[in-house]
Amino acid sequence: MSRPGRTRGLDPLGKYARLRLIQRLDPEREHTLIYRISAGLEFPWDYTRALELALFRTFCVPSISELLRQTGEFGCRAQKRYDDTSILMEEMGRHGYDSQRGKQALRMVNRMHGRYDISNDDMLYVLSTFIYEPIRWIDAYGWRPLSDHERTAAYWHYHQIGLRMGIRGIPGYEEFDRFNRDYEAEHFRYAESNREVGHDNLAMVCAWFPKPLHGLVRRGFIAGLEPAMRTAFGFPEPRRWETRAVTAALRLHGMAERLLPARQVSRLGRGRKLSYPGYPNGYRLGDLGALPDR
Repeated sequence: MSRPGRTRGLDPLGKYARLRLIQRLDPEREHTLIYRISAGLEFPWDYTRALELALFRTFCVPSISELLRQTGEFGCRAQKRYDDTSILMEEMGRHGYDSQRGKQALRMVNRMHGRYDISNDDMLYVLSTFIYEPIRWIDAYGWRPLSDHERTAAYWHYHQIGLRMGIRGIPGYEEFDRFNRDYEAEHFRYAESNREVGHDNLAMVCAWFPKPLHGLVRRGFIAGLEPAMRTAFGFPEPRRWETRAVTAALRLHGMAERLLPARQVSRLGRGRKLSYPGYPNGYRLGDLGALPDR
């Protein structure tokens, strides 16, 4: 019997064994399994960082940041809001969006969004960031490039989640990629709400580290953002050596990952959540205080 959290039927000795398995699967019909392997076993650190950045990108759109400012969630409890989102997405990735836990997570997501008047285009854009930001991040910094099967599976995973969220008119893979880029080109611009939400979330990231490192973390995080994002937040421009140092550090991480043995325990749903000390052991989705399960 395999241990909990392990994936059966995979050669633990081969670094590329799971990639060979993925390439034998149907990326549309078996997208849940492929996504689970890719996000939980092959690239868990990269997926976590990229999805953090995906959320940060959405704050560059004034219509989104203004709504978040009005809710006060990030101003009052940014860490909890981040943890809630992370847990709900991980539940659907780990268990499948049509599992009992996946359906419960989807109900909670829909309940949260149903409280507000959010345009379908904004919902489409947020969904697109969850697909394409990890793809672009891993292409730039991962220990290997994503395969076409993994890209396609990620698209279908979030496509199906989007349908269950009531998002209309989700385009095909290539068209959705263009939509994502065009939307950013049109809507990324400075707004006071961007600045407030951006600074609240940057403060949250800095709080993950010892206080003496906060200044370094802040500068490094800003240096890692694209110029259009820094402009939209009103962040200062970093020195050239700072952006080069961040890029070099991320690429070095990918090189180090390439030398490590294949991971045997999935990280999906196993990360530390500061707002929920008991997670994931003895944890119930109904414990999310902002989204009571009733």
